[in-house]
Amino acid sequence: IIDATFVTVPKQRNTREENKIIKEGAVPIDWRQNPRKLVTAWEVTSAEVHNSQVLEEVLQPPEVGGADVYADSAYRSLAREESLTATGHTSRIHEKGTRNHPLTDAQKSSNKEKSRVRARVEHVFGSMTNEMGGIAIRTIGLMRAKVQIGLLNLVYNIKRVATLIRKKYFGFDRVVAPRIA
Repeated sequence: IIDATFVTVPKQRNTREENKIIKEGAVPIDWRQNPRKLVTAWEVTSAEVHNSQVLEEVLQPPEVGGADVYADSAYRSLAREESLTATGHTSRIHEKGTRNHPLTDAQKSSNKEKSRVRARVEHVFGSMTNEMGGIAIRTIGLMRAKVQIGLLNLVYNIKRVATLIRKKYFGFDRVVAPRIA
């Protein structure tokens, strides 16, 4: 008995121009906004608090963290858009459709472009899940969870800095201990 099936493969998300640039050893311009992919701010809350409720607490000033704010559609509201504008940020939050008002093709295209930038944060979660044993918290209490997540972020950042040193991002290829005179 013989049978066959189709297996889906990942779709190529890069354009032909981006692939050409990557093969030449350069980085596409729109990827340079946060080339380090380091965790710089996080907030730990109990499970009943929705992610969108703590955006202001982790949002850095525009001159420090950049003016553009990328987030999924759960963060979108009229009040949020107004508060981002008031603080000098530019909203790049995904648009969402509603009942009987689906997204237009232009909105879908806009969301797709925003997703290309947002994928950077998903790489951090993917690395923690696939390379560091997952993000499961096995503690009771908010303080212990904060410590565990903080340590997880620290280990991820150390791992990421080691990669950046290896790729000579900082202009040197190794870190040596200082000489004791």
